[in-house]
Amino acid sequence: MSTGTPIEVPWRVLPDYRCFGCSPSNEHGLRLSFTHSGDGIECVLRVDRTFESYPGVVHGGIATTVCDEIMGNLLVLKVGTSVFTTTLRTRYLSPLAVGVEYRCVATADDVDAPPYRAYAEITDPDGATCVTAVGTYQPATAAQARERMDLTDTEADLIESALADLRRGQ
Repeated sequence: MSTGTPIEVPWRVLPDYRCFGCSPSNEHGLRLSFTHSGDGIECVLRVDRTFESYPGVVHGGIATTVCDEIMGNLLVLKVGTSVFTTTLRTRYLSPLAVGVEYRCVATADDVDAPPYRAYAEITDPDGATCVTAVGTYQPATAAQARERMDLTDTEADLIESALADLRRGQ
């Protein structure tokens, strides 16, 4: 179960942090907040009709986004470097309903060498598994992250400092 203390992702240091998945200031995003859960991390999600596909059903792409977001952030927290998704496979066991609270938990294999593999599972309030995902991720050097994220030198330095803190265990 969750420890309840929100995890601060490294991207929080950016003045205009707008991640669709986890930025608390993106009014159009999911605003996911992560907490520790065993060897992984978890989040709670409840989405409104903004993210609906069929009436009352959460769009499948949103479920996949939640899984990718939590798996990627877990790996960043574990390895202390930016990672990018290289493969992502999602299995939908039952649809997610709009307005219902779900729990998503991510875990990872050994992170000794890339590519890194992570797993996510979204469960309903009764604990039944609704969605599973597995993804592989490649680390990015600071220069690659700067280029791919279109960061200024100042922003790149801020993120690299936050990632260095993770690597030092701070």
